[in-house]
Amino acid sequence: MITITPYGAAGEVTGSAYLVETGSSTILVDFGMFQGDKDDDARNVIPGRIHRMDIDAVVLTHAHLDHCGRLPLLVREGYRGPIFTTPAARDLAEIILLDAAHIMESDFERRRRRSEQRGRKLNRYDQPLYDTDDVTQTLDLMEETEYNAPTRVTKDCSVIFHDAGHMLGSATVELRIEEDNGNERIVVFSGDLGPPNFPYLRDPEPPSKADVLVLESTYGDRDHKSLDDTLEEFERILIEAVDANGKVFIPAFAIGRAQQMMFHLAELIRKQRIPSLPIFLDSPMAIKAVNVYRMHRDLFDAESTKLSEHGQMDHDLRSLVLCTTAQESKQINEATGPFIVIAGSGMCTAGRIMHHLRNNLEDQRSHFIIAGYQARGSLGRRLVDGASEVMIHGERRFVKAKIHTLGGFSAHAGQTDLVGWYAKVAANGTPLTFLTHGEQEARTALKDKLSELYNVNAYLPAYSEHLVL
Repeated sequence: MITITPYGAAGEVTGSAYLVETGSSTILVDFGMFQGDKDDDARNVIPGRIHRMDIDAVVLTHAHLDHCGRLPLLVREGYRGPIFTTPAARDLAEIILLDAAHIMESDFERRRRRSEQRGRKLNRYDQPLYDTDDVTQTLDLMEETEYNAPTRVTKDCSVIFHDAGHMLGSATVELRIEEDNGNERIVVFSGDLGPPNFPYLRDPEPPSKADVLVLESTYGDRDHKSLDDTLEEFERILIEAVDANGKVFIPAFAIGRAQQMMFHLAELIRKQRIPSLPIFLDSPMAIKAVNVYRMHRDLFDAESTKLSEHGQMDHDLRSLVLCTTAQESKQINEATGPFIVIAGSGMCTAGRIMHHLRNNLEDQRSHFIIAGYQARGSLGRRLVDGASEVMIHGERRFVKAKIHTLGGFSAHAGQTDLVGWYAKVAANGTPLTFLTHGEQEARTALKDKLSELYNVNAYLPAYSEHLVL
């Protein structure tokens, strides 16, 4: 008997975690952070059942925080088993997890100072989830596994990673589980799937067969705007800003989205669609990630490989300014437009984009381009939903800048791409299908689409629901 229990990303898009129990072993697929508001922060714990289990192995689909962010917490509580992932995912997880630990340690130190000033004591809930030492131990447990290379992870289970095309090193996980009766059951976790023709990355490569499929549904209810139309709109926004000597701010996930936006800016400059204006990459994480991308050029698609090898990308982005220190970031406020700033975080929940929002949200000539998914409760979601005023670091700001939403830049597959990927997996037999990693409306729409096209009755599991296969 095999049981799968989701401990996150069930009716929502963050906190990805799946406990897989077989006849002989227990495997955790992902253990990510919940992201959004303070209520989500409070859910970043080890669920009781996982706490009580003897986990034999962890398998990580990719390095985004909502998939790997609770791993150091697990290690802090005593886990010492292997964590299997791809080499690029391991390198990017190092950047992301160390940054998360640093932010938590800094936030704790700030709260500690304030409490001392007020003569109060902090309670245990104010402590950081983990620190840099926990992250270092987590990274030491990671075992690098190449794509399409069967690897034994427990005595009755092997894993095969397939390129998911979502971020560098992202993978669809194929678990081959040997049952007591001698049969083999193939359980596939899609992970986050990217769209076709995503910058730098190869297209997703689905496994050829699955008995059980856990499929993401982030955009299960709609397709994205075409990339061509999105680039045209992006170009219009930039030209409008240039003509008015305005400023353009792009909240971006430091790994994946930041590199994607630089790719498209280089393309527009190369084609002389926009002038070569100053571009500030205001994210130490994104700067580190650029170096990781250079280390793993073997994962690039053909177009990006060619541009990189010939030095064309560096030439196109000769106006790029890397802002590593806080002082370099603050100096942007003294610069006059037009210019472009790419800064984290992508959902406007933390990072340097916050002080750019605080200083420029009331400037009618400023533009904020929201180019990725915004979780419920996040500041980015409130801006997208048309809030007229918001609170930033305890200060009220009226929204006078122009807010643009460009869905065509998403690193997630749209509904048509999800259905097309599913069709390839189901070509050799229809799998028992579970839809996760999507808000309820999105996964319900995808369930209806799969039923319409393939007569599949996909199931929508809830948090901590035991799915007995």
